[in-house]
Amino acid sequence: MPGNEEGNRGRSEDDADDLRLMQLVGRGDTGAFEQLIERHQALVVGTVARMLGSNSDVEDIAQQVFIRVWKSARRYVPRAKFTTWLLKIARNLVFNEMRRTKRRAHVPLQSEPGAEDPPLKDELTLGPDVSLLETELQQTIEEAILQLPETQRMALVLRRYEQLSYEQIAEVLDLSVPAVKSVLFRARSELRSRLSKYLA
Repeated sequence: MPGNEEGNRGRSEDDADDLRLMQLVGRGDTGAFEQLIERHQALVVGTVARMLGSNSDVEDIAQQVFIRVWKSARRYVPRAKFTTWLLKIARNLVFNEMRRTKRRAHVPLQSEPGAEDPPLKDELTLGPDVSLLETELQQTIEEAILQLPETQRMALVLRRYEQLSYEQIAEVLDLSVPAVKSVLFRARSELRSRLSKYLA
C-alpha cells in the first residue's frame, strides 16, 4: 500500500540519518551529537518518566543515557536500529534505578496469555461518565503502570506510548517475540484488574 511504503521509506531515512550522525559523533562531532539529542530526547525522557514517575530524577537519567551514547559512539556497531540501541541503554539505567530505590512491586498473576492480545487502549471501554472520569482514569493508569514489575512496565510503555512493534520490544528487552506477548498480556491483565471500576 502507498501509505505503508511511504512510512517505511520515512523510517529507513530516519535510520540512515541516525547512523550518519553516530558516525560523526564517533569522530567527536559535538554538533552531530546535539542533533541526535534533539531527535530522540522526547523518546528517552518520555520513556524514563513513564517508567519511574514524575517525582524521580528523570532529566538526570535521560542525560546519563546520552552521555553513554557519546562515550560509546566510537565503538558503535549498528546491529539494530539506533533507537533500539538507545532504548536498551535507557532500559539498563532505568532498571538499575528501580532496583536501587526498591520501587518494584510484583503482583503474581494466574492468567495465561491467549493467541493474540490487542493494545490496552482498545480493551478499555469507558462508562457514560467518561468526560468526568477521563483525567482521573489517566492518572490511575499511570499510577497502575508504576506498580508493574520492571519488564512488564517497560514492555507496556514501549508498546502503548511509543508504538514499538513486538519485534522491536523483543530487541530492547532481549526477549523472544512470544515472551514479549506473554509479558504484555500479564501487564494488561493486572491493569484491567486495577482499573476495573472504570470498565463498563
